[in-house]
Amino acid sequence: MEGVNASLLSKRASVLPFYSPYNFLRDLPIDPQTEMYGAGRFARFPASVHEQIFTYQQHGQQIQILYTALPWDSEYFGVPTFKLLTGLFDQAAPMLDRVAALHAWQRKLAATGGFYCFSEIPVEDTTLLQTLTSSGWRLIETRMQFYHNQLEEFRQPRYAVRAARLEEAEHIGQIAAAARNSYDRFHADMWFGATRADAFLARYASAAVQGYCDTVLVPNEPDVSVDSFLAISDLVADASKLGVGLSRVVLTAVGPQNKGWHQRLVSETVYRAREQGARYVLMTTQATNRAVFRTCEKLGFRLGGTTHILACHHAA
Repeated sequence: MEGVNASLLSKRASVLPFYSPYNFLRDLPIDPQTEMYGAGRFARFPASVHEQIFTYQQHGQQIQILYTALPWDSEYFGVPTFKLLTGLFDQAAPMLDRVAALHAWQRKLAATGGFYCFSEIPVEDTTLLQTLTSSGWRLIETRMQFYHNQLEEFRQPRYAVRAARLEEAEHIGQIAAAARNSYDRFHADMWFGATRADAFLARYASAAVQGYCDTVLVPNEPDVSVDSFLAISDLVADASKLGVGLSRVVLTAVGPQNKGWHQRLVSETVYRAREQGARYVLMTTQATNRAVFRTCEKLGFRLGGTTHILACHHAA
C-alpha cells in the first residue's frame, strides 16, 4: 500500500497543527494533538480501508492528495462521497502543478461515474485554499469555532431543560428541517438543494436523539412546547487522549414557538459541562450567524479559530 512521502510531510509540518479542532486551546498539550490530527496522524496515513492517497508527478514535483471515502454519506445520498483531508506538496510548487494534480485526482474519481467531495480547511492553510479555488472548487461555508473555558466562574440564570426522549426523535428532526439556515453547509451548497438538505438535517437530528450524540437538550418548563433542541457530544475519545473534559454543541435549532431558547439551551450546556467536570465547551457556527454571535458574547464564549468548507462534484 502506498504511503505518505515523508519529505513532503515535513514541508507541510508548519501548517498541519491547525488541522486540530483544538489548536486554539492554548493550554492543551500540542504533542497529542499532532498525533491525533497533524503530522503524526498523516504520517500513519492510510490507516483504514477508506483512506486513500493520490500521488501526482510532474516537472520534478510530487504532490499527494490525502482523502477518505464516506460510506454512510455515499449510501444516504446515492453518490460516492469523499472528504479531502489535506494535500502534501512543496510550498514553493508552482500553482499550475498543484492545480493539475487536483484535476488529475478528480478525473480519477470521475472515471467510475458521478461523485461529491468536500473539504474543511483551516484559514491558516492559504496555499491549499488557493489551490482548491484555482481548481474550480466552490466556497460553501465559513465556520467560526467558539469556546468557553471559564466554566467555574459561569453565572447565568437557570432554565428547566431535559434530555429528549427516544419517542421524540422524529419531532426533533422536524424542528431541524423547519428551522432552515440558508448559510449552513448543506443549504448553501447547490449540489444538495433545499429539499435534500432539509431531509438530511432531519435525519441527522433524529439520529442525535437515538444515540449519535451523548444527549439532546430540550425545554422543560410549564406551558413551553418543545420547538427547539441542542445536541451535545462529550468527545469522549478525544477527551481521554488529551486528558481534559470536553463538550461540543453539535447541532441546534430553534422554532418560532421557542424564541430566545438558543441562549438558554447553550447556557444550560455550560452548566452541564461544569457538572460533569469538563474544562471546555465548544460551539461552531457560520460566519453569517449573528444571532449565535450575540449568544456567545452574552455567555462569555471566545472566538478560537476559523475554517472554510469547499466542495466539488461531477455529475454521472
